[in-house]
Amino acid sequence: MDLNLQNRIALIGGASGGIGAATAKLFAEEGCDVVVTYHQNGEGAEQTAEQVRLAGRQAWLSQMDIADAASVQAAIGLLPPAARHIDILVMCAGEAPVSQFSELTSDEWQRVVELNLNGSFYLLQACRPLLQQGASVVFVASVAGQTGVPLQAHYAAAKAGMINLTKSAARALAPHIRVNCVAPGMTLTDMGRRTAAGLPPDYAQQKLLLERFAEPIEIARCIVFLASPSASFVTGATLDVNGGRNLR
Repeated sequence: MDLNLQNRIALIGGASGGIGAATAKLFAEEGCDVVVTYHQNGEGAEQTAEQVRLAGRQAWLSQMDIADAASVQAAIGLLPPAARHIDILVMCAGEAPVSQFSELTSDEWQRVVELNLNGSFYLLQACRPLLQQGASVVFVASVAGQTGVPLQAHYAAAKAGMINLTKSAARALAPHIRVNCVAPGMTLTDMGRRTAAGLPPDYAQQKLLLERFAEPIEIARCIVFLASPSASFVTGATLDVNGGRNLR
C-alpha cells in the first residue's frame, strides 16, 4: 500500500527489536529514512538498520536511555544534520516486568514509570524543536492501560498515563502536529512472550475474540497508518489493536 510517506524521516524510540523493529522496516518499505534508537541492544539496532538499508533507505543509529531526560536530550543533539528534520516520531520503548502487587517495590515502580511514561514525554520534548509542520507522533501504549492488570500494575499505570499524554500533547501541538496512540494487546515480541509464558495456555482462546495474540507487524501497520497522510484528520485518538480483548 502506498501511504504517501516517501522521503520522510521517522525516528523510532526503541527500535532494536519487537514492535519498534517491525515498524522501522515498514516505514522504510513505505519510503522513509529512519532513526533507529536503542539503549543496550546495539546488535539488534544494527539489524534493524540493515533492514532499513535493504529497503533502499537511509538509517541512523542513536543510543539513549529513554528513562533519562539528559541522555535523550544529548542523543537527539548528536543527530547528524540530515536527520534533524523529523516528520514522524514513534515511541515504542518499554518494559513490562511481572511483579505481585503486594511485593512491588518503589524502585520497581519508578523504573517502569520512568521508562514507559516519563520516557515518552522526554523523547517528545527533545524532538519537538525538530518536528516539521505536518509531523505526526505515535505513542505505543497497551490494553493494560485501559483494563489494569494485577501483576503489572506499574506498567498498566504508566500506559494509562501515556494514553492521556497523547490527548494533552495533541491539544498542545495542534494544529500543525498530530499526536495519536496505539494500544496493543498481547503481542508476540520477546517481552510479550515472557508475559504470555505466565498465562494459562488457553488464555487467548478464552479472553480474545480473535483467539490469538498479535504479531509485531500487525501493530506496526497500525502505527504507520496513524503516522501517514491517510490519517490526516485523526489526532488525540487511541487505536485499540487488541484482538477483542477490551471492547470500548
